[in-house]
Amino acid sequence: MEKDSSNERWEGNVSAKLKNTTAEQAWPLLKDFFNLHKRFPTLATCYGIHGSNGEPGCIRYCEGFSIPSNGVSWSKERLVAVDDADRSLKYEIIDSNIGFKSYVSTIRVLNHGHDDGCKLEWSFAVDPVEGLVHEDLVGKYDVGLQLMAQKMEDEITGSVNGNVV
Repeated sequence: MEKDSSNERWEGNVSAKLKNTTAEQAWPLLKDFFNLHKRFPTLATCYGIHGSNGEPGCIRYCEGFSIPSNGVSWSKERLVAVDDADRSLKYEIIDSNIGFKSYVSTIRVLNHGHDDGCKLEWSFAVDPVEGLVHEDLVGKYDVGLQLMAQKMEDEITGSVNGNVV
């Protein structure tokens, strides 16, 4: 049975735990808005095209293979807000070939307790995308965030141990 999605907005929320990383260690990596490709596995490249990295209003260009499109997927994303105290950032897609007409996302780093690492939380709201299923999109975010958390933890524990990752 098909649902009428004309007024529907897809929302999703996924999380990943970093067992050996504190929120204070993870936040600078997450806030590095122009270098998401270093941590997000399906991005081939990500770089700044406007403004200063980590400052609201800056814009990044991302390119990769995570969401189906005709060939390589790309998007231009504007950083809307950064809250260092809350360790969160909010961004929106302003142009893409992915099919998003309206897209807003918030990523945050949460404390997970004494000596118990931290947690990444990624929530999004998007108008339905033709050719995609809501549950599949949430699944892609979940898999991507789990892999991103592992890369961040590897980067942090490698630098703590004096290794170059």
